[in-house]
Amino acid sequence: MGTQDAVIPHLSSILQKWLISKKLNRSYGFPGSLSKILEAPILSKDPIGRDSFSSSTLKTPGEVSVEVNLSLKSIQQRLSSRLDDKHISGIAIQETCEDIEVAVNKLSLTSTPSSLDDHRKNSFSALLCACGQSIPSTLKDMLLSYCDRESIVKVGEGTYGEAFKVGDYVCKIVPFDGDLRVNGELQKKSEELFEEVVLSCTLNHLRGHEGPVSNACTSFIQTIDLRVCQGHYDSALISAWEDWDEKHSSENDHPQEFPENQCYVVFVQQHGGQDLESFVLLNFDEARSLLVQVTLALAVAEAAYEFEHRDLHWGNILLSRKDSTSSSLQFILEERKIQVKTFGLFISIIDFTLSRINAGEDILFLDLSSDPEIFEGPKGDKQADTYRKMKDVTSDFWEGSFPKTNVLWLQYLVDILLLKKSFERTAKNERELRYLKKRLNAYGSAKEAFLKDPFFTDLLIHD
Repeated sequence: MGTQDAVIPHLSSILQKWLISKKLNRSYGFPGSLSKILEAPILSKDPIGRDSFSSSTLKTPGEVSVEVNLSLKSIQQRLSSRLDDKHISGIAIQETCEDIEVAVNKLSLTSTPSSLDDHRKNSFSALLCACGQSIPSTLKDMLLSYCDRESIVKVGEGTYGEAFKVGDYVCKIVPFDGDLRVNGELQKKSEELFEEVVLSCTLNHLRGHEGPVSNACTSFIQTIDLRVCQGHYDSALISAWEDWDEKHSSENDHPQEFPENQCYVVFVQQHGGQDLESFVLLNFDEARSLLVQVTLALAVAEAAYEFEHRDLHWGNILLSRKDSTSSSLQFILEERKIQVKTFGLFISIIDFTLSRINAGEDILFLDLSSDPEIFEGPKGDKQADTYRKMKDVTSDFWEGSFPKTNVLWLQYLVDILLLKKSFERTAKNERELRYLKKRLNAYGSAKEAFLKDPFFTDLLIHD
């Protein structure tokens, strides 16, 4: 077959997203190499032992079948250009990225699809590599690297996982790729967790780094570490889970049901405080502080990455108080430094499972059209109504950029403050919130809302 007749194969989406993560995320480095993903042997599906690991005893889900409409030739051209520049968006490219160009060049443009199959690896391998591992750890070993296991306390739960306070951090533990249903739902797949890993690390970059930045904030939860683990749920976690269940009556299934070959992704994150649902706001100033910080954080992420959270309910905003000297917070929005009043309150936005982000060469998103139940909540419920409004705004095209979805969640937050939260406020304060919600209808993004709405004006600190 001549070169002109060759079929140009496509990279799998997992490999492409790995490449993006290598080049965009410097604040949390991905130590694996693309060549290792391409050349590693297919892994065994047998469970690992508790105290010893080997590549021959590793559980692996099926290979990824989804491919992207992007040829190797176009990828090579972009890589050559970017590697020549040595910088991407002001971020110095590390030497480890050189293996990307080498590995991609090894995939000849004259290769047939069958020869490319020898290089295509499964999403589980890519997830391991993204977390800096060649094999999974156990939950016990992961926990011991952060604290005395007896001190672990459960602090929250969700449909797809559990949250535990581990030392100074919070670990979100998400089971994936197993056959056992989790709280009535199918477990997440490797490729879904891979996207959340990449997205979390990309948002880490907004926390700032050396040199000039165009957009920065610290209001998205910081990811400290990422681990892939395998095995039974650790006994210390089970004990903490049962303590929580006794006090709060857990809505989740008991984790002791997980089998020996169960896999998990553990997100080790900063402790951001209590969620808005349980946090007690003191007064209208704290409510205003919450709204300006959430709005400005979304505006910064919109400007940097076309970010949409798409699930910003009151369980996904954490709040904490600091001493009175911490009365302001700095954001950078399109190179403009902005100081806002905090009144001692600080927020952290968490859980990017449904989020959408433009990572430069690929769009990371969750196709909510494949989960119609999310739109079937009771009418009149503010959270369920917001999902349905998002569907109307996006016309069910979830890959597209629709920053209006961020505005919908800002309106939801105003409703929560008016209807669900009790704090010291006057009739005038309530009118201000109602008028804000009404004016938000006119804005197409959180950025536009922040820049144009008078509600935020007197929360700014001018030099």
